[in-house]
Formats: sequence, C-alpha cells, structure tokens
Amino acid sequence: MRHIAILTTSYPDNIPGSEAAGSFVEDFARELSGRVRVTVVTASSLDNISSAGNLTVRRFAVPTLPLSLLNPLWPNQWVPIIVTLHRGLEAVKQLTIKDRPDHIFALWALPCGYWANAVAREFQIPYSIWALGSDIWSLGKIPLVRSYLRHVLKDAHACYADGYQLASEVRKLGGRDCLFLPSTRRMEPVSSAHHSSAHPYKLAFLGRWHANKGVDLLLDALVQLSDADWQRISEVQIFGGGPLAAVVSEKTRVLQNLGKSVELGGYLNKVQASELIAWADYLLLPSRIESIPVIFSDAAKVGTPLVSTPVGDLPRLYEDYQFGIMASDVNPGAFCMAIKMALRTNPSDFHAGLEKAKQDFNLPEIVDKFLDQASLQAC
Repeated sequence: MRHIAILTTSYPDNIPGSEAAGSFVEDFARELSGRVRVTVVTASSLDNISSAGNLTVRRFAVPTLPLSLLNPLWPNQWVPIIVTLHRGLEAVKQLTIKDRPDHIFALWALPCGYWANAVAREFQIPYSIWALGSDIWSLGKIPLVRSYLRHVLKDAHACYADGYQLASEVRKLGGRDCLFLPSTRRMEPVSSAHHSSAHPYKLAFLGRWHANKGVDLLLDALVQLSDADWQRISEVQIFGGGPLAAVVSEKTRVLQNLGKSVELGGYLNKVQASELIAWADYLLLPSRIESIPVIFSDAAKVGTPLVSTPVGDLPRLYEDYQFGIMASDVNPGAFCMAIKMALRTNPSDFHAGLEKAKQDFNLPEIVDKFLDQASLQAC
C-alpha cells in the first residue's frame, strides 16, 4: 500500500483552538487513510506517536504554539522559529529513515514546504504543497522568505491552493501551475437546523478573534444597528478566541450595557460548532482578508446562510451559490447594512444555493481529486 506523509502545523491538540485550526486537516488525513497509508507529522506541545488503522500521527514538541503567531520580523521570536524549523526537519527525517513514504504532502508552504523540500533533496522523495493565504499574503511579503518560498514552490511535484485567487498568486510567485483544492471538514450530524421562519433571527460568529477575521468590524457594525433592527434579532452569539480578546470583550460590554442580547463564548469543538451553526439563522463572516474559509463549507453542510464581506473568493462563491447576503464593502457601515438586509430576508430563500455548495465541497471527492491530480498512483 502506498504511504503518504502529511506535514502540517495545523492538527488538533490539547491546546484551546487547535481543533478549530486543524479539524479539516484531520478529516482530510482520515479520509485519505481509507485509500493509502498516512503518517501525519505535526508540531505539538509534546512528543507523541499514536496510530489507528492506516493513520499514524507523529507529534514533535515545539517551544511556542500556535506557530501562526510567530513572526520572523520580530527578533525575540527568532530562537523559537529556528528551534521549530530544526525539530520539524529532524522529525521528518526520522520518519523517512524508519518508514520511507512514497510521497510527502506539505500543509502548508512554510514551514512545512521547507521540511519537505529538504527531505526531498536528500532522499529523492517527491513532494506536493497545499498553500494557504498566510503563506502567500503574509510570509510572501518578506523579501528573503519570499525568495525561499518561490524555491519551495518551484521544486514541488504539484502545488495546490484552497482558493481561486490564492491559486493565481501561487502561479505568479512560483512560476508554475497551481490547482484549486478546497479545504473542508466533516460536520458532526445534528438533529436538524433550527432556522426561524420569521424574525427575530439568531445570529452567530465563529472564528479567530483576529483583525483578518474582522470580529472587531462585526461588533462595530452591531453598534450601528437601530432599535428597530434589534427587535428583529433574537440573540447574537460570538465564539472563538485570539489576540483581539480584550477588544472583543470591551466592545461586547458596550453592547450589553445598551441592553443588546450579545453573548460571548470560547473555542468550540466540532460537535459544538455544528450545533451553533445549526442554531443560527445567519452565520456572520466579516473578514478583512480571506480565501475560502472553512466556515463557508461548514455552513453549507448544515444549511445556514451567511452574511459576508466581499473579500477573496467570496464574491465568486456568491455568484455560484447565492449563499446569503454580501456586504458592498469591508467596513462596519457596509456590514451593518448587510445585516439589516438579512434581518428582512427569510433564511430559507438561500436553501438551493447552499445545497449546491454542500455537494461541491465534498471531502471524499476532494481527496480523490488530490490523488488523481498529484498522479500519486505512479508513486
């Protein structure tokens, strides 16, 4: 049986929020292990190896988690970055020496692509890369990092991106083809979505409390709603966590002091996320920077429409699926107007488009697409 190694910095761990970050990676690995033998090599808080069926997870300890918060522009973070790069490379080399994989799949371009490229050159093992927006839009702006990123992409057997615009950026940076491969996860079954047939409607936000995800933009938009708008809202629930936690708490208190029904909660596991999305009449997606968020396909699978900003691939998805209401711009005023429109629209109006999206973001088909496009049957 073919053996594929998945290198990733996003895999569920005992760190709060890790399930949200790595849930779809775990689902991809599990689905892939139904076709080939899979070993996941991932950064973690502790060294550990676990196996179930054709899936093995090898965790190596790093000094700081999550790795997404490490910034090479900050000198005080150079030591944990160097230690992480070294330990990750050693973990991949140890796997290769003990149980040589036929192919390496790097999730994401950096640092995983760095590990894959180094091992590929030493052991002549082909590797592929699945790029995320943070690879290209953040790390790709740093001159020296950008140069190495281009090198890693060029040497790969195949390149993928989880968004249409992102795939185009990878093509420009790497000077090679890049295929669209959507990221999605299995949603835990819920008894049924509890969408209201008329206002007042239930609204929910689920995601990182980070400027890119626009949770602060959302709260500023909620402040702008009129009393008449709030009469059409049953409750707003905001779940997640991250660097804007203090801002989120402060802005929420302002709304609560005004008598608005806004509640905060922490990170959710997959079951809880499914229940929240099924509970909501509209899921709020106020991102400033986005490709195709996993929460989009989560909502489609449950059948909950979205109120979103017009960023990344969301306008294209809106044309394809009419998934809800799209704001005219990325600012609190525009998002406020989009919420107002949603509050005057029956969520069931978007059922057909969401059902189509559910079929297109199908995990087994995505795994088959990866295997076919990467020509892994030749490994």
